[in-house]
Formats: sequence, C-alpha cells, structure tokens
Amino acid sequence: MILSIVTVNMNDVLGLEKTITSVQKQSFEDFEHIIIDGNSDDGSKELINKTQENYSYWISEPDKGIYDAMNKGIKAANGEYILFLNSGDDFFYDDALQDAAVYLNKYDFVYANINVKTRSGQYIKKCPDKLTFSYLYKNVPPHQSTFIRLDLFKKIGLYDTSLSIVADWKFFIIAISKYNATYFYLDKIFTNFYHGGISSISENANLIEIERNEVLESEFSVFVDDMKYRFQLERIIRNLRKSNKIKLLQYLGVLSRF
Repeated sequence: MILSIVTVNMNDVLGLEKTITSVQKQSFEDFEHIIIDGNSDDGSKELINKTQENYSYWISEPDKGIYDAMNKGIKAANGEYILFLNSGDDFFYDDALQDAAVYLNKYDFVYANINVKTRSGQYIKKCPDKLTFSYLYKNVPPHQSTFIRLDLFKKIGLYDTSLSIVADWKFFIIAISKYNATYFYLDKIFTNFYHGGISSISENANLIEIERNEVLESEFSVFVDDMKYRFQLERIIRNLRKSNKIKLLQYLGVLSRF
C-alpha cells in the first residue's frame, strides 16, 4: 500500500464529515484511511461507526493532545507514506492524490500548496521549491499537503509530545537539516485549510515562538546566532530601501540599487 491518510479529530463532527467525504471522492484508490478520535462526545463517534467500512483502522479514546493522537496514527499506518488530513481539512480537487502519487516512490517528502480559507476570503499559500535553513527557521510546508515517508519516523522518532504546537515543524527541520531527507515540491494547490487551527490562532503566536526557540537552541544552537545576525541585516536593508535620502542618491546615480 502506497499511502496512509490519518485524520485526527476531537469534537468536530461537521469537520470530520467534510474530511471523510473529501477522501472518499478521490479518484486515487491505493490508500487506507485511519481515524484517530479523542473520545469525542459531539456525535463524531456515531459518525465513525456509521461509516466504519471506509477505514482500515479507527479508535476513539482520550489522548494527551494532537501530537499524541497523530503518533497513534503513525503507529497504525501501513502505507509507504503518510498524510495528515485532520478533521475539517479537505482536498482542493478530486484528483489531488492521483497527481501526487507519481512522486511517492522517489522522495522522503512530497509537499504542495494549500488554499487558506478565512472568514473574509481565501488566499493561496505557496511553498518554496528549495527548503533552506533560513526558510525552515520559521516556516514549514503545511502538513495538510505534505506526504511523509513512513520510514522517517522509524529513523528520527515520533512527534515530540512535550511540544504543544510545533512538533511537526521540529520533525521536519531535523529531517531536512540533520538527516538530509530528500524532498520534492509539487507546485499545485492540494488541500483547503480553514484558518482557526491551533497553530493559526493569533493568541498562540507567543507559545509558537517559545517552543521554536527551545528547539533551535537544543538542536541547532551553532546556527542560531548566525540566523539572528542575518535577520538583523535584512531589517537594516529593508529600512534603507525605504529611506528617501537613499532613493534620491539612487535616482542621481550616486548609489546603485541594492
């Protein structure tokens, strides 16, 4: 089996139904669907029971947070690759898996773009085709559109459950920067992401920063000062570009553009 799709849910029966429906509409068929429910009491368990013929495995029990639930999905997975399409997320189009499957026997990661939906509209979040440390320092390809070779979890370990929000980012940056994991960027819109998840809520920005700094200091301390210096220089350059005096000197030809 080439792919395991893992859906984590906690009291989001409407989102779960949307995700299940989207998975079932996919033209690609060489996958299993795994549901990890956190002992929901909003009708989610009843929905799973009613549609259980669609899943290779499902469980509904208390967990210690989203990464504990995702780790349960990893342990239950039988595919060569795993995709986390959590409750509420859905595919952008019905051939999404078919388009991605072409690359799933060649790379450790295959990632694509997402369509972000907010209360006021929507926009496309594009990923870079090259994953540099400066990009991964504060970013990560979205898990809703990232296929991960299952063997990487055996090599690196499961998600760090001591982290509340950035365990998937930690796994990704370690895999790329320390284990030289291979990757491929599929420049297509792959899934819909509905703004409001734990990592996208503005109130959690401070916790994200704290957790990321903890990981960077423990895993990449030798690079941290260099990155801070680089970002400082970039801020200086941005401010200089806005200066009217610099613009005048450039206009007069005294200073070249930078």
